[in-house]
Amino acid sequence: MIGSRRILAVLCHCILLIASALTLVPMLWAIRISFFPAGELFSRDFHLLPSRWIGFENYRRALSATPLLHYLENGAIVCAAIVICQLAVATPCAYALAKFDFRGRGLIFGMVIVGLVVPPAALVLPLFVMAAETGLVDTYTSLVLPWTISALGIFLLRQAFRQVPDEVIEAARLDGLAEFEILLRVLVPMIAPAIGALVMLSLVAHWNDLLWPSIAITSGAKATPPFGVMLFQVQELGSDNGPLMAGAILIAAPLLLAFLLTQRTVLDGLTWTDSK
Repeated sequence: MIGSRRILAVLCHCILLIASALTLVPMLWAIRISFFPAGELFSRDFHLLPSRWIGFENYRRALSATPLLHYLENGAIVCAAIVICQLAVATPCAYALAKFDFRGRGLIFGMVIVGLVVPPAALVLPLFVMAAETGLVDTYTSLVLPWTISALGIFLLRQAFRQVPDEVIEAARLDGLAEFEILLRVLVPMIAPAIGALVMLSLVAHWNDLLWPSIAITSGAKATPPFGVMLFQVQELGSDNGPLMAGAILIAAPLLLAFLLTQRTVLDGLTWTDSK
């Protein structure tokens, strides 16, 4: 029995290693392309490494041929605004759904569930019509406002709040704290892992979003990183894939670094669920 369990564990680990390797292959291939000269990329002879080392020339071109740093700045501004707004809306909503008994609570939570299953792409057309009618096209507001209410954020934080014993809230009320103070000073620190997970998920989703910025933004001045790469390809470098891949690597690097630094918090936050 022990031997069969060890064999099963080894097989599971082998499968996980193979799956992880296959997941990393596209990123490693992109890094490889980012160091290749243009003439060698589609040569008939395959080389894992470039035969002529060009250093970081492709990265220099990616930064100089287009305002890539400006695109990164736009992405940071938009993502930070979206995360702040989502937390400001989702935290009190989730607290009310988890700890207060009021008429219509089930209906509101049902609407949150519906929001989880509706794909964002289905909302693009009505959102664009509303942005055009209000004059918000090609503004930072058009990039932030549609995503200030996050169904995933409300659901995730509601599940986290339900894990907090009611006795903790009652004790805080007996100490004279108002509901807003209880929320900020007592409950928010207790569900910090869930908040960290929400922040990371939101950053990944909106940093990598290409569909909505390509519709709501009409100029490069307010382009986010993925949309900037698309402009980069069309306007500047065309089929010069080395600098294009270098730009994509530079855009993906902040998210990769952020996830590596916060992966324990993210994984802990995703476990804040219950069966109630």
